[in-house]
Amino acid sequence: MTDLDDAHAVMDAAPDDDAARLRFYERLADTELFMLLDGEPAGNQIEPELFEIENQRFTLVFDREERLSQFVGRVAPYAGLPGRDLAGMLAGQGIGLALNLDVAPSAMLIPAEAVDWLVQTLSHGPAETEARLTEIAAPHVPEAVVAGLDRKLAIAGGLARFAYLAAATYDDGAKGHVLVFIDALDGSEKALASAAGEALTFSGIEAGVMDVMFARAADPLAAHLAKVGLRFDLPEPVTPQAPAAPGMDPDKPPRLR
Repeated sequence: MTDLDDAHAVMDAAPDDDAARLRFYERLADTELFMLLDGEPAGNQIEPELFEIENQRFTLVFDREERLSQFVGRVAPYAGLPGRDLAGMLAGQGIGLALNLDVAPSAMLIPAEAVDWLVQTLSHGPAETEARLTEIAAPHVPEAVVAGLDRKLAIAGGLARFAYLAAATYDDGAKGHVLVFIDALDGSEKALASAAGEALTFSGIEAGVMDVMFARAADPLAAHLAKVGLRFDLPEPVTPQAPAAPGMDPDKPPRLR
């Protein structure tokens, strides 16, 4: 079972649960998908192989290379890219995703309208504002938001050491919550802010504000947050290892090309 299998099972068991559906699409956006191609790539240009199903066009995608191999049963060209990038490439062209057909419990047809919706949802990036914190306290957010942040920050390893979530009051009297990243890498601010925003969007919470800030571990703010905030530890970056010879690992069959 994969993350997509699990998310699909939850969604399938509760078809009227908007939050479960949102979590499935979040996992789809964050998962690397392998798309069957119509031919070998020409430089940076790739052309998906398209199929017509029920009078709609779809491209075949799988969340594991082995699943693509199992479905195709032959050597075939393919491309692997994150679901969000794949959706962005197909948006507006009337092309849906035929996901894991015949090879997994998450097999389903995702229509072009849903692909366009996902791209539009992901495009809602954070906006920069200026405000001064006057008070921070223990956070009071739904568990869905905490779980969403856990999922998002788990794939942001190496971009910051950790983060604190706290209730916030600003100098203009506004109240909300703030997520403060500690010791973020230079240049990672936009990616981290987007991840935080997506966690809120896909949590299924219709209302709520969560700002994002950045601080250093030596800042007085970090010391105060350590007392009242909810801490999220980001994974350490994975150290690349020399790849084994193709076909030598029984758990990783050779890639199709």
